[in-house]
Amino acid sequence: MADITLSSAVRKNLLSLQNTAMLMGKTQERLATGKKVNSALDNPTNFFTAAALSSRSNDLSRLLDSVSNAVQTLEAADNGIKAITKLVESTQATARQALQSAKGDITTPGAKGTLTGSNATALTTGETLVFTVGGVDTTVTFTGAEATDLATTAATITADVPGLTATINGVTGNIELTSDVDGVEIEVTNGTGGLAADLGFTTGVGSTDEVVEVRADSTTRANLEKEFNELLVQIDTLTKDAGYNGNNLLANDSLKVIFNEDGSSSITIGSVDISSAGLSLSPNSVGDFQDDSKIDTVLAALDNAMLQLRSQASTFGSNLSVVQTRQDFTRNMMNTLETGAANLTLADINQEGANMLALQTRQQLSTTALSMASQADQSVLSLF
Repeated sequence: MADITLSSAVRKNLLSLQNTAMLMGKTQERLATGKKVNSALDNPTNFFTAAALSSRSNDLSRLLDSVSNAVQTLEAADNGIKAITKLVESTQATARQALQSAKGDITTPGAKGTLTGSNATALTTGETLVFTVGGVDTTVTFTGAEATDLATTAATITADVPGLTATINGVTGNIELTSDVDGVEIEVTNGTGGLAADLGFTTGVGSTDEVVEVRADSTTRANLEKEFNELLVQIDTLTKDAGYNGNNLLANDSLKVIFNEDGSSSITIGSVDISSAGLSLSPNSVGDFQDDSKIDTVLAALDNAMLQLRSQASTFGSNLSVVQTRQDFTRNMMNTLETGAANLTLADINQEGANMLALQTRQQLSTTALSMASQADQSVLSLF
């Protein structure tokens, strides 16, 4: 206080005690918080630089959560592809088993070409001859009919379904019709040129009877066909279940992963359809597995599906590698930023502990010195 007079020695010792108390307060704060810069008043440059570094580290930390979700999404998609690959391999095994299994028993043996010796009278202009071919790969040859040059239509030949071919070689007795469909109705209509002779029918292909085998459906093949279709359903179901956190890369969902705080670095992972339809696999119609050629077609489609799955698995693997690399980089960058901020603000606890011990010693000495200085003033009392 200004109205109290202190001797010079007492005032000096008092100031020393005050400075020591202030330093002890700062040291205690540093020991308590672990920081040497607790506010902008302590060191403005270090404080704001450390705040910027910590802020960026926090931004990257939030992005790291989304990157981690992206890794899990890619892993879920990869697991889905692996499982679907196993299902496709099962469908391949099923189709091969059907191809190797025996066909059904023959129920109706017989011969094609039952029109031996049959003749049709000459057709006048506009008249039509209609007959039905009831076999598979059936050939009907007209004999005794003179076919004119192709430039002049001798007869109009039509069928009620596709699969019919007509051959006119421009010589007598050589008009040939071939059908690969059962139950085809063929019409021969006289054109403007007319027919020079009656129509006669041979006994079939090459004038020789051809054996026709009518087989019953194989129960084994029918069951394998059903199993094949069920596997396709499982592929579709598994595709739908391969999502993570509402994102399914196997069902046409894309994924964008951002790697830095301003969004300038990112990767977009494209979607793909790995369902049976996306793999160009379709359920078989009833009876398809009774035909070896149709099974061969199915196996070819399955081979293409396997190639597609392997290619997509490789793509997802590359994407996963990129995302994981950026994930590790982000973690390391966060550690660098936090370390930099700490170097600017954190206190050396050992040094601060030593400072506190020294200040305590100084405080004790200052107190003793103040006591000794005050004794000189107290000596005046001995005069009274």
